[in-house]
Amino acid sequence: MRSILSLLTFGLIILLSSCIQIKSGDDSAIKKGMIKVTILYPNSEGKTFDMDYYSEKHMPMVAELLGDSLKLLAIDKGLSGRSPDEPIPYLAIGYLYFDQLSAYQNSFGPNAEKIVGDIPNYTNIQPVVQISQVVE
Repeated sequence: MRSILSLLTFGLIILLSSCIQIKSGDDSAIKKGMIKVTILYPNSEGKTFDMDYYSEKHMPMVAELLGDSLKLLAIDKGLSGRSPDEPIPYLAIGYLYFDQLSAYQNSFGPNAEKIVGDIPNYTNIQPVVQISQVVE
């Protein structure tokens, strides 16, 4: 039983570390009040998404362009819907975390054309963006 718990814990750590890409520095923890920009890529017939390009090229470029205002980023890869036989509602979800809304606006605005212009390199999906505040 103890070895199963150890394996599950190890697996969870590996899973979480493969999903979250943390920027260096002491500000890399999610805190109450932070601004979270969620980029959703809805799944539907004929939609494609290149996760390798997104995780290895697009998001690192975004992180570089947004600079120190970006505190943390994470990427989710959709696996299934509510049950294993249901279609994936989102092929991918990206998360960008900032200390303040103005930090996002001031860093994204000047780089919007380059960031948005790169989307066709990894998907034919029009992303849905939600800006929210972390409550807990």
